[in-house]
Amino acid sequence: MELLQAMINGILIGGVYALIGVGLTLVFGVMDIVNFAQAEFMMLGMYIAFFLFQVAGIDPILSSLIVFGVVFLIGALVQKGLIQRVMNAPMVSQIFLTVGLTMVLVSTTQLLFGATFRSVTTSYQMLALHFGHLQFSVPYLIAFGVSITIYFLLWLFLERTDLGRSMRATAQNRSAAILVGINDKKMYVLALGLGTGLAASAGAVILPYAYVFPTVGHQYALIMFTTVVLGGFGSVPGALLGGIIVGIIQSVSSVYLPTQLQNLVVFIAFIITLVYKPAGLLGR
Repeated sequence: MELLQAMINGILIGGVYALIGVGLTLVFGVMDIVNFAQAEFMMLGMYIAFFLFQVAGIDPILSSLIVFGVVFLIGALVQKGLIQRVMNAPMVSQIFLTVGLTMVLVSTTQLLFGATFRSVTTSYQMLALHFGHLQFSVPYLIAFGVSITIYFLLWLFLERTDLGRSMRATAQNRSAAILVGINDKKMYVLALGLGTGLAASAGAVILPYAYVFPTVGHQYALIMFTTVVLGGFGSVPGALLGGIIVGIIQSVSSVYLPTQLQNLVVFIAFIITLVYKPAGLLGR
């Protein structure tokens, strides 16, 4: 029963991990760039949701839509002002730029808000639903439900809209997409805006059961990259599968190992995937 409870918790957590990872895989799939600052945009979303709660009393789950819009615009500006300039540069330049962006975001946040751990208090924070011997945390259920809904809306956008198809075409063959009239620069701006906005939304929905502080992104970075590597870089369905797997690994390992070793197991899974299936489970 304890193992089943851990697996259920892992699936609920994994749904949020999928939303965190899908933004990273979307950016890589369209732009062929690994955004090492992705987790810091999640941190930015958590801070925006926190202050919306403190100032306006907006629940983080509801404010996730506002957070998405704000960080979408920030991501679009970052793409146009910074990343666009290194699109054709060597990969090392792209890496240094996004790593440098990580440092800027963390340092600026520490300067403005200090290193204090902050959290919100909601009416459902300590609630749980009981089914026999199983327990379902209400904040985890809500975060899972919102994450899967956003993921499904993203899938509909990519599969059912002309703009989404244009993004997929750019990801599959940039040169061919340009030849048929698709504006690749517009697709890059949209991709980074969506990618960072999705990560920020994930940050907002986990705020009812997580703390926000300037370096919170560091503890999610490994999870984010493992999720994407497991599922396959550039694969949106792979991000969902990878997120669920990472959530289950992390939750089940906590049953048999000390809490401090949870991320060690995740890291081992990361290495094994890179060695034996570097394209990921659904990657090509």
